Amino acid sequence: MNLINSLKWRYATKRMNGVKVPKEKVDQILEAIRLAPTSIGIQPFRVFVVESEAMRNKIHAGACQQPQVLEGSHLLVFAARESLTNSEVDGYINHIAATRKMPVEGLADFRKMVESVQPMPADSYFAWAARQAYIALGFGLVTAASLEVDSTPMEGFNNAMMDEVLGLKEKGLRSAVLMALGYRDPKSDYLVNAAKVRKPISELFDTL
Repeated sequence: MNLINSLKWRYATKRMNGVKVPKEKVDQILEAIRLAPTSIGIQPFRVFVVESEAMRNKIHAGACQQPQVLEGSHLLVFAARESLTNSEVDGYINHIAATRKMPVEGLADFRKMVESVQPMPADSYFAWAARQAYIALGFGLVTAASLEVDSTPMEGFNNAMMDEVLGLKEKGLRSAVLMALGYRDPKSDYLVNAAKVRKPISELFDTL
């Protein structure tokens, strides 16, 4: 399928059949997430790839009682950071210098730009970081569709319980959004044959 046909095929799958997504496809989806753009390139989030049945049962019981958590192959938990630490800044600048084979001193002005977000209050920083995570989520959704892997983005969960289950607080993280991966179950998913509903182009876009 070409990209547009893949996006027409994709929908937020409500019920999955438990079939495992091959590792090579999961790896491609994760690589697309890794390559997603973020503001100043800082990637202020982590993605927890939950495969184990025990952990998915724990998440389902305590934080997200949606069937995709149990029926899917993998559950991706996007967790955004609450602050930007000095060690993160150092690590990021050093990583740029090493990757681009340039002296750290040549990044002094860029370092100041990165450090300019440090004074943000925790809630504001988290909101900003979560928006970056959502961009990465979009890349994951599109890549999954291109591989004919079903996916479901999910916000309807108990964030505090998710943070507790995954031990996010001590990592300086808070859960932002989930993405289930798997394959649709035509027998139990009532939307499997439903037409996609979207606004027409004339109502969504304005050319100025």
